[in-house]
Amino acid sequence: MVIRIVGEAFAKWARGLFGFARNGYLIKFLAVGAASFAIDLGTLTLLHELGRVDLWIATPIAFLASLVFNFFAQRKFTFQSGTRAHVSFLKYGVLVVVNLLATDFIVNGIAAVGVSYAIGKVIATVATTVWNFLLYKHWIFKAGTVEAYSGLGSAPSDVLVSSEESAND
Repeated sequence: MVIRIVGEAFAKWARGLFGFARNGYLIKFLAVGAASFAIDLGTLTLLHELGRVDLWIATPIAFLASLVFNFFAQRKFTFQSGTRAHVSFLKYGVLVVVNLLATDFIVNGIAAVGVSYAIGKVIATVATTVWNFLLYKHWIFKAGTVEAYSGLGSAPSDVLVSSEESAND
């Protein structure tokens, strides 16, 4: 009985993950994340190395530039969200603060038990990437109607839901 329930849950999870990959959400999410990292590092390098801006000033400027890029690229490119930008941006801001606190807690917690802080950073990055994807998809950029899929051609039948059904998810 337990094995059957676990098997069904895993199958449902795998179908969902395959659906995200098939619809391009996961691939686009990771591509935008990689581009955001490149913008962060590139801006930091340009400001600090070429512009001779102090590291403590250049780092947050570069990070904020990548955050703004990430928000708009995920909103329009990855999730084709039709939600109001200011509402999504407020939710995104809350998530950024949660990610910052979680990352700090994980990195320092791992280091406190004698494991390299770099291992903690990898664990924090994986964790935040997973929950960011889920929260972007289902909370920050949640599509409630077919209009949000206008750039994809015809919407898959599983997204043909009313706003009321969507709110109950």
